[in-house]
Amino acid sequence: MAHGAAGAGRATVRASKATASGTARASKATASGARKVGKATRRLTNANGADRTGLGRLIELSAGNSATDAAVTVALASTVFFGVPVGEARGSVALYLVITMLPFALLAPFVGPILDKFRSGRRYVMAGTLFGRGLLCFAMAAAVGPGDLPTLFIGALGVLVLSKAYNVSRAAIMPSVLPADISLVSANARVALFTLVAAGVAVPVGAGLTAWLGSAMVLRVAMVAFLLLGVAAVRLPRHIDSPDLEEEGAPTRWRTLLKVGPAVAEAVWANVALRIFSGFLLFFLLFLVQDKAVPWLAADQPWARDPFFDIPKTIALLAAAAGLGGLLGAAVANWTRNHAPQLIVLVTLAVAAVTTIVTAIFFGLWAALAVGLVTAFAQELGKLALDAIVQREIGEEVRSSTFGVVEAVLQLAWVFGGLFGLVLSLSQSGVAGLVTLAVVLTGTLGWLLIARRKRVRATKAKLRRQRAEAAAHAETANRMEAADPMEAPAYADAADHNGAAERNGAAERNGAADFKGTADRNGTPDRTEAADHTAAPDHTETVDFADPADQRADQRADQRADRRTDHQGEKQRRGDTLDSTKPLTNPHG
Repeated sequence: MAHGAAGAGRATVRASKATASGTARASKATASGARKVGKATRRLTNANGADRTGLGRLIELSAGNSATDAAVTVALASTVFFGVPVGEARGSVALYLVITMLPFALLAPFVGPILDKFRSGRRYVMAGTLFGRGLLCFAMAAAVGPGDLPTLFIGALGVLVLSKAYNVSRAAIMPSVLPADISLVSANARVALFTLVAAGVAVPVGAGLTAWLGSAMVLRVAMVAFLLLGVAAVRLPRHIDSPDLEEEGAPTRWRTLLKVGPAVAEAVWANVALRIFSGFLLFFLLFLVQDKAVPWLAADQPWARDPFFDIPKTIALLAAAAGLGGLLGAAVANWTRNHAPQLIVLVTLAVAAVTTIVTAIFFGLWAALAVGLVTAFAQELGKLALDAIVQREIGEEVRSSTFGVVEAVLQLAWVFGGLFGLVLSLSQSGVAGLVTLAVVLTGTLGWLLIARRKRVRATKAKLRRQRAEAAAHAETANRMEAADPMEAPAYADAADHNGAAERNGAAERNGAADFKGTADRNGTPDRTEAADHTAAPDHTETVDFADPADQRADQRADQRADRRTDHQGEKQRRGDTLDSTKPLTNPHG
């Protein structure tokens, strides 16, 4: 027995050693695989010179920010949304949407100008948004246990506002880290791809940790992650901080949709329609599925008894379709980097409208999955194109305020769409809601196309008018040159500015006819003559028994010199007021 026990002990020791060595080998393999994945990710983020400009580090920071935001969203969803019955969930969600909408309407005019005031410290602004969210996560973690819903709502609002402020700062600094070989749409698409992948990985991980450790622990982990990301934000390249170029004491420039130019306004309104579409569809389909008011879950349908088509699996399929649509939108944005972003915005709106009409006709599981995919695709692609338009059209001194207004308007549109979908879900009719949404999208698309057509026609008419005026001036100058070659240059210089070609030409042809007398019998010019001619007072005292023909020639030469001087001064003034580095498509840039 002792011999057998000793043999068993030796076998146990050998087995434990083998298990330990196997565990060590598995750990080494896992660490090696993680290092390889990290190196591959670093090569992707630093491709095309992104490591030299700082774009790679910005992409990594944005991916971490997106993953942590997704974990916070999962932790809050289990306490505010899915943790209550369906009837009570509607009230909680409506309260959450209203609480997030009203402060955004009040804070929208102030977020952008505040960020513009701190252009020389954008790294610290981004770090402040991350540190602030970390502290709010700590407060919400303490409120989860006792079920303090007001604290959770206020904390969620603060996290949302700071997240939007981070996105505004990140979008405003994108031209500062743009490599020479990458366009704005492509750079924005690369950031969006990594943020979506990071969020897609963080959602199941956060859900598993929430089910295992609870929402409070996940919020504490998010707090630590936000603090570490804040340190990484401070370590971004220094050239991200742009100097303050505006003069001290200059009035603050506020941005509204009426002051961003026609190209930006058109893209914003198209994205507003897409955000309404996204918010409506999310809450509308979600509560229809919760109420089993969809065809594949209805009790009177034979396939409703199939265990595969239950509520959790249907929601998981819709979420997967939305995630795939977002990835496709970012990939297509990277592929269409050389195309016009204005056209991309209108095409995405048209695709969303057509898909909604088809889904309303053939409403079912596959149609719902298709419309969910197209919703995420259109929202992602349209937003990336809008960011590129704003970054191209708006000057750096007011870019943050413009992005602040845009983000606030889009958030309000999403909230309005969510409330609208929440109300229409009470009708438990999927076709009615989709038809209403299709009418809204189609009407917005038609309005934007009509406005664009009018703007294009007005631009073409103005161009034709300018060309006709230029041709008329050139023809008049040619005639005058043929009549009197000395008078044509002065006429051409004056015609370039105020269009007074005929008046100036008449004055030149008449010579000194406006003077009552060029010289009296004693050779002294008349006083009235000196008052009529602006340049005459300096010459009247020097004229002594001059020939009248020579006097007229000298006077014409002085007039031409004065006109050329005025012309050069006007050019200088125009050069001071117009910035040649900004595109002319935005008159307010």
